[in-house]
Amino acid sequence: MTVEMPNEAVFRQQALILRILGHPVRLRIVAGLSGRCSCVKEIWECLGLPQAVVSQHLKVMKDNGILEARRDGTRVCYSLRNPQLAEMVKLLPLDR
Repeated sequence: MTVEMPNEAVFRQQALILRILGHPVRLRIVAGLSGRCSCVKEIWECLGLPQAVVSQHLKVMKDNGILEARRDGTRVCYSLRNPQLAEMVKLLPLDR
């Protein structure tokens, strides 16, 4: 029985997503957006980080297809394009 592997492009895309999520702030953003949509202000207040820092991380994640952005008046709200990413983060070990 032969198992068919996804093509190389699929693995490259998956590796890119893992590299992007390899930053603690981005992992926290994914965990915080699990099952919800939040505006930039809510996200940076929750993280306790400067707005500019959070906006940079959100841009990287949005530009690489991890997040969706929706304008709501003057606010921009973010959500996960693939909710399974939050589930993946939950599976990561929490302590050594």
